[in-house]
Amino acid sequence: MTILDKIVEKKKIEVAEAKTKVSLTELEQYPLFNRTCYSLKDSILHPQRTGIIAEFKRASPSKGLINGTSSVQDVVKGYQDAGASAISVLTDPDFFQGSLADITAAREVLTIPLLRKEFIVDRYQIAEAKAYGADIILLIAACLSPEEIEEFSSYAKSLGLNVLLEVHNEEELVANIFDTIDAIGVNNRNLKDFTVSLDHSYDLVNKIPNSYIKVSESGISDPQTIKDLKSKGFDSFLIGENFMKTADPATAIKEFVALINA
Repeated sequence: MTILDKIVEKKKIEVAEAKTKVSLTELEQYPLFNRTCYSLKDSILHPQRTGIIAEFKRASPSKGLINGTSSVQDVVKGYQDAGASAISVLTDPDFFQGSLADITAAREVLTIPLLRKEFIVDRYQIAEAKAYGADIILLIAACLSPEEIEEFSSYAKSLGLNVLLEVHNEEELVANIFDTIDAIGVNNRNLKDFTVSLDHSYDLVNKIPNSYIKVSESGISDPQTIKDLKSKGFDSFLIGENFMKTADPATAIKEFVALINA
């Protein structure tokens, strides 16, 4: 069983438990459920923003604890101030030490789009994302069928959410081209064994239709890599561990962005 299999198996149990505590109807009554989401596309393409989707992540299955001290609000506010185009917050408790409360805390200090980074296996999680203040949901092709991706992305759009589809290879990409998706991310990390290679991004960038925001995810630690990915056609870059592994992620992104602009 791969790490991804274990996460998905645990996620289905977690979602079933959540449904017994808060119904979908109750989620729809949450104050943030009816807020208008920020546009991911507008923020990514804004000339004064960097295209970076900066991630708040305390831990991961491959690295264990990455940062157990930095406050979610301090970090994401610092990311925003440094020019990030969007913020990603992990909400998985078991493997990443995240929570839905982190999304709401981040929302309080942000005026840019906020992604609920989660392993979505049920429509209920999409409603949760909206209820807790997210603007974007992630759908991972490696753990969903094309039918589920079409259904979940349509439901997300009906709630006004932006949809980021994550793929790892051409097969996943070709099978999941839907109008209800706003951005397509190429994960450079293999979710089966967690190895990282930027070749995934370079191989797929020209195969992603230009109507989608193109995102390169994971394994980006050098400002020069951003310049290179941008020259190849990427609009956006998801970076988390590179900032979170430092004592001060907000300062780390500021210094990183300064090198991009140098």
